[in-house]
Amino acid sequence: MAKKSNITQLTRPEPQETLNVKQTYEDYFLQYASYVITDRAIPDLCDGLKPVQRRILHSLWENEDGRFNKVANIVGHSMKYHPHGDASIYAALVGMGQKELLIDTQGNWGDPVTNDPPAAARYIEARLTALAREVAFAPHLTTYKLSYDGRNKEPLTLPVRFPLLLASGVEGIAVGLSTRILPHNFSELLQALKAELRGEGYEIFPDFPTGGIADVSNYQDGRPGSRVRVRALLERGSGKTIVIRQVPYGTTTESLIDSILAASEKGKIKVSRIDDNSAAEVEVVVTFQRGVDMEKAEDALYAFTDCETSLSSNPVVIQEGKPLVLGVSEILSHNADQTRELLRRDLQIQRDRLELRWHHKSLVQIFIENRIYLRIEKCRTWESVLEEIDEGLEPFKDGLRREVNHDDLVMLTEVKMRRISAWDAEKARRELEAIDRDLAQVSKHLRHVTRYTIDYFDHLLEKYGAGRERRTRLESFETVRAVQVVERLEKLYVDRKGGFIGTGMKGEEEVGPCASLDDVLVIRRDGTLMVSKVAAKKYMGENIEHVQLFTPEDRQRVFNLVYEDKPSGWAYAKRFTVGGVTRDKPYSLGKSSKAKVLHISEGQGQLVHVRLRKKPRIKLDLYLAFDDLLVKGRAARGNLLTKHSVLRVNPISERVYNDRMGVPEEDSQSKLF
Repeated sequence: MAKKSNITQLTRPEPQETLNVKQTYEDYFLQYASYVITDRAIPDLCDGLKPVQRRILHSLWENEDGRFNKVANIVGHSMKYHPHGDASIYAALVGMGQKELLIDTQGNWGDPVTNDPPAAARYIEARLTALAREVAFAPHLTTYKLSYDGRNKEPLTLPVRFPLLLASGVEGIAVGLSTRILPHNFSELLQALKAELRGEGYEIFPDFPTGGIADVSNYQDGRPGSRVRVRALLERGSGKTIVIRQVPYGTTTESLIDSILAASEKGKIKVSRIDDNSAAEVEVVVTFQRGVDMEKAEDALYAFTDCETSLSSNPVVIQEGKPLVLGVSEILSHNADQTRELLRRDLQIQRDRLELRWHHKSLVQIFIENRIYLRIEKCRTWESVLEEIDEGLEPFKDGLRREVNHDDLVMLTEVKMRRISAWDAEKARRELEAIDRDLAQVSKHLRHVTRYTIDYFDHLLEKYGAGRERRTRLESFETVRAVQVVERLEKLYVDRKGGFIGTGMKGEEEVGPCASLDDVLVIRRDGTLMVSKVAAKKYMGENIEHVQLFTPEDRQRVFNLVYEDKPSGWAYAKRFTVGGVTRDKPYSLGKSSKAKVLHISEGQGQLVHVRLRKKPRIKLDLYLAFDDLLVKGRAARGNLLTKHSVLRVNPISERVYNDRMGVPEEDSQSKLF
């Protein structure tokens, strides 16, 4: 017998499908991105809420009893629906409470203007506002879904009958997508909704809770790329002070003061003191140094600090599970249609309830007044009881408005004897008449649902519009040019031979007053032009022939130049403009990179005497009027002045020029010799 082997034979495993890492990553990333976009960062078009905000409001509604609830309890209750922990719920709740629209607050909720933090969740309280209870909740109009763990039901969206998205504003950053919708005025939104329903034109612009002044000339219906420039509200105080009363939206007093201090340290403005007296209202007092022009000081605050900011709009919303970009008027139009549809559905439900109530009251009236209840005394089975009641109702069914069903018969068996014994036929008749009047009113509203919706908005305006006046003043203002308002409180110096310029070189040749924002134009003896920023001390190259402050307007300033081209030894003359330049980039003004500047001046009417070196059979004196030359770019070679060596070039007066050229006094037209 063969000996049994103890060795287990290994078999080759079946080949399995190779994992495609790239495809798997793309699928997982797409799922993650879709979740962040739809379930965290971007609001839904239907109710204007992000998921965490919707869950907070739903939790407040479930706990609504008219009293305040501890925020810690609200956060804990919301965690039944929100899978991201208490920190995100608390932060979202504080943000909603600070907007003072849907949530009543009690305690220290912080201040977004001064950047003061709120108290801990266990110390502050909240409840729904009357506006929120009226416009955001209606269980009979709400579609529910299972929560993340399947234990509870939460709203898919809330049936909001108000443009909440535009009233509160929203910001959110998702994966590769962001949204920013600026807040608008409560009353203006309702007026715009009424105009939308009437088919009338309207304009709607942002209104910020921090007030300030806004230029909405580039708002463009809030579409991507549109911008709103917002300024702080400034008042001239006593002496050298300016008082900031309102700050731009998205800016705090803390960040505003920091920006002013930063501008002062850079020399853009000269501030001696800042006092923050903000409490319930903003009051930041900025005191400027002596010698500051207060007319320019206000513009300087707008130009160099956060007293003026620019806000962009990017209205991205979720509609039917997908991100969508809409303009403000399109969002408002959708909200008007949605509110009308929700009110129509509510009226239909009211009508159905009234009709059911009329039907039941009529059945009870027939059941009691015609003593149908006596027919069931001898019945022995449940089925026979229902049959007797149905048979007793048969003669009266023509007077009813709907068929009698099994539930109606069961309802009649539950009529209590106390109700039968205390029956008041006249009262029952009056109740039926009241129901008929209510039905007629509801039917009228259904026939004219647009008019009913407009009346609904009028009701909201009348009830909640007080105290919600526009806070932001709309104005059109020009852009403040920084170079025009900067205070030139420093002095610029130049070391021509060494090639240095700067504000920290006292004892050298003074050029004039300057500021840290200024540019300086330098032309060296070798024919190199360069523009640079003012600094304490900066090397620009040896042998500086010309130096001046340089502004954008100076790009078209005309300069006059006589230079010697070193390779050929010839002299050239030209008029040129600087044009566009790049800071700290050298530009050659000569025919070649090797040149020698013999004369440089600017403006019109410049005349020079050119003295040549002695040489047989040549005229040593030439006279030049630069106005006779065409103005060209800085890179142009210029006009050939002479092929002989030049000894010197000196400016002369028009009288000397005319005398040397033999020009009569009545004719001062210059000519190139």
